[in-house]
Amino acid sequence: MVERISRSRLLARAGGLLAGAAAFAATRTGPAPAAAAVGCVLTPEMTEGPYYISGEKLRRNITEGRPGTQLDLRLAVVDASTCRPIKGAIVDIWHADAAGVYSGFGAGASSRTFMRGVQRTDAKGLAQFRTVYPGWYQGRTVHIHVKVYVGGNDVHTGQLFFSDTLTDAVYKRAPYNRRPSRDVRNAQDMIYAKGGRQSTLTIRRTGSGYVAAITMGVRR
Repeated sequence: MVERISRSRLLARAGGLLAGAAAFAATRTGPAPAAAAVGCVLTPEMTEGPYYISGEKLRRNITEGRPGTQLDLRLAVVDASTCRPIKGAIVDIWHADAAGVYSGFGAGASSRTFMRGVQRTDAKGLAQFRTVYPGWYQGRTVHIHVKVYVGGNDVHTGQLFFSDTLTDAVYKRAPYNRRPSRDVRNAQDMIYAKGGRQSTLTIRRTGSGYVAAITMGVRR
């Protein structure tokens, strides 16, 4: 069931946890790693960008039937000091569809919701989304935007990235191959240069799609 929830209600429900923000690359694609198995590395904040829309839907599947290679996101939120998972954090994501279009803007102006959604983290600190591999648009490498809220505070604004090798492989398939010759790769992207390595998703193949994971560490 899809629930439309205002940001104020989401933050009110998040409750009780205070944190600073950051992220580090996960070493596996499963649920949030145990504290003993990882080191928590803070990552730089990144720009929110011009395509953010507040009041997104609380839901796991954000595709709204739009085409593209299936991408299951597993985004974990942990305490950066202890690596312990944080339950009840709000994870808010948005990205372009396979054609490089954002809902609410330009060619996507007729809808304000596709490829946008919010999830609360579970007891393992994990928020999961089903989406499609993002398309590219002029001037940027391929990415997903993310915000994290803990205890009513916006504690992290970042972007998640993909390896160029994987993107090249995905873009050989439909519908991505209708738009060849993307113009910016990771090394040329000014935002990626500010912390993209630490914000690159760990990805494994599953059937015809992919599972992508990262753990976002927040400092209390």
